[in-house]
Amino acid sequence: MHKNRKILSLLITSALVLSFSACSSGSSSDSSSGSSSGETEAETVEAGSQESSEDTEKTSDSAAIEEALDLSNMGAEWTYSESSDAWTLSIVTAVTNPEIEDEQGVSVCVPGTYVKGVDTDGDGEADATSGTVTGNLIIDYDATVTSTNGQVYTASTAPVIINTGAAGYSEQSNQTASSTYASEGYINVACGNRGKQSTLSDGTYSGDAPCCLVDQKNAVRFVKYNILLGNLPGSVDYFVSTGGSGGGAHAVMLAATSDNPDFYDYEIEAGAVGIYKDSDGNYISSVTIDGTEVAISDGMWGCMAYSAITSLAEADMALAFEYYLDATYSFGSDFQKQTAEYLAAEYMEYINAKGLTALESAVGFDLNGDGDTDDTVALTIEYDEEGYEDTNGYHGTYVDLYLAEFEQSLNDYLARLDYAEDWTWFNADGEALSDSEVAAMTSEDRAEAFIEGRYVKGSTGSSSSGSSGGPGGDSAGGPPDMGSSSGGPGGDSAGGPPDMDSSGHSSDTEEVGTPDAGTTQSASGSTDSANYSSFEEMLAAYQADIAEIEAGDEFGNNIVELYDPTNYIGAEGTSDPTWTRILMGASEGDISMFNSLNLQIAWLNAGTDAEIEWQWNGGHVPSEIFGDSLALYVDMMYGKYVDGAVEITKADPEGQTANGTGTEATGTDLSSWVSYDSTNGAAFSLAAAAAYRTAGASKAIPGFDVMDYGQEDYVFGSSSADARHWDRHVLDVFEAYQDVLSDLFNN
Repeated sequence: MHKNRKILSLLITSALVLSFSACSSGSSSDSSSGSSSGETEAETVEAGSQESSEDTEKTSDSAAIEEALDLSNMGAEWTYSESSDAWTLSIVTAVTNPEIEDEQGVSVCVPGTYVKGVDTDGDGEADATSGTVTGNLIIDYDATVTSTNGQVYTASTAPVIINTGAAGYSEQSNQTASSTYASEGYINVACGNRGKQSTLSDGTYSGDAPCCLVDQKNAVRFVKYNILLGNLPGSVDYFVSTGGSGGGAHAVMLAATSDNPDFYDYEIEAGAVGIYKDSDGNYISSVTIDGTEVAISDGMWGCMAYSAITSLAEADMALAFEYYLDATYSFGSDFQKQTAEYLAAEYMEYINAKGLTALESAVGFDLNGDGDTDDTVALTIEYDEEGYEDTNGYHGTYVDLYLAEFEQSLNDYLARLDYAEDWTWFNADGEALSDSEVAAMTSEDRAEAFIEGRYVKGSTGSSSSGSSGGPGGDSAGGPPDMGSSSGGPGGDSAGGPPDMDSSGHSSDTEEVGTPDAGTTQSASGSTDSANYSSFEEMLAAYQADIAEIEAGDEFGNNIVELYDPTNYIGAEGTSDPTWTRILMGASEGDISMFNSLNLQIAWLNAGTDAEIEWQWNGGHVPSEIFGDSLALYVDMMYGKYVDGAVEITKADPEGQTANGTGTEATGTDLSSWVSYDSTNGAAFSLAAAAAYRTAGASKAIPGFDVMDYGQEDYVFGSSSADARHWDRHVLDVFEAYQDVLSDLFNN
């Protein structure tokens, strides 16, 4: 049988049980050794076998968990779609001890080519080839699927796409996996998760960190276990996390915390498969297949994150620093401005204390100005009030890298204009070009027209995800659907700031509400707090809340630290992904660009192939544009890192031959900020980049009683309260400068 052949092929590379010393301190520095970047699951087993102990035995309930979560025992339904040629698994539980059953399930969609049919009577033969039936897949391991980009996959080599929902760090009900990637040959997985707003029947709040992430990890374990059993097609070595907004944050965190034992107690508590404790408290990460122990991982091979709203632990001061770099920005109140100034200084100290470095050849920039990219450069922020007045005194190699990434993102966007198919272009007098004039445009012509705003975007250049709430993404394989807003990501037709935040809430809401109300502070709001009558009252609330969080949760962990991916990337005990890509809208209003920059720096230094792109004029959760897609990038990475795979490159542009139908240019004129020439491309100053950011970012700046992340804050609540103050950096500033801030508060 094909199932047995699949199991045997996996067991050839298996080792004994992978065990870890018990660790629940919440600090990755105490975690056990994990695999290095780029290792396959089989290689992870072999590396971990040195840690094995013949005396280590799994707990007695492990067999029951594995039996319960074996799909062949679950009586699950499969539904065939003729239009997409795909089989979709009905929602099943991913764990044996769910706290909220409707939020801890999983569904899988597999390409029909990999399936001979469904065995409905247990005889090992395919009895049904269509309809909705109960039974087990009969997998065809010899069949191949060639993706739209030309990559070739089989049922044993196909990538598995894990859709991390959790928009705004919210709860997500279980949902059926879409067939979006069936034609590409990928396995697509949708899972529910607990999150903000999750409550039990007695009103107890239950969605606090790290529940959302843990639910996604548990879904990964469930799918990998059933691949190992031969119940599902796909490769355990090529899992890719993807999501947008809060889902983008969790896509990053899923990849950044892969296999780290800090999360094992939460996985065990939920009844996840393949993670247990022995009688001595040691962790065991394995499953038993035909009497042999096979290591199992919750790790990712790759990550495609759209508008990753992480890390929250550094987000307030990072955003304050980014706003404060714009010396012309008008804050809503003196309290906000002063708080931003203090937080900017806090961020400088934070970055400089990290001792960050960048290998110039890895980031692709000459950061020390010596004419080559051969050096490793220390990344620091420096302050010189008189020498750098246009950025309120700040400069240094760290912000030089930030500026270089911004310029590169714009130049990459300009280069993609060759792929435009349906844009409308105008001359300097505002007249639409003729079809022949459009056909004759050079790359430089299009770039200059874009810089001067002489265009109307077509669908090939849209940065809006146009989404509706479930996983899957657009037809081009873009970001998972996040829920649309009236203004849409990317802003108004003139390229201005978005009208709505990621949850569809009006950006002129000035008071922080509850998770159910979903309100967040506005950047233009002048009220420092609607909840506290004095600074002293607010400070006392901060101190009490943060003391409670730092005292630890049921496992002794600081949940804010657990949700900081920079604590785990490259750390002992973490299996770093082979590759990652983070796509942010350059006019992103939900988080500073410095956060994605920090993630890239950390991953590059950990040996991960890490790319970031700040899509120019893109808003929150931008779509892939100009022929790019999630599928293209996955196929390219597969060709780059998998032996024997096809090398994939993006197809050459065909060139626009007919002008669009727009009647008046709607592009933003960037010429006052950006200079352009055909030799050097686009260039601008750090002050101009900061001004662009503050003009485009419409969400709140720090300085409120519930900080900028009015929706994300709730993930750090407790069983009795839906939100707590949690930012230690903000508290440090409030305590250090309370005499000054108290006089400014609510004035």
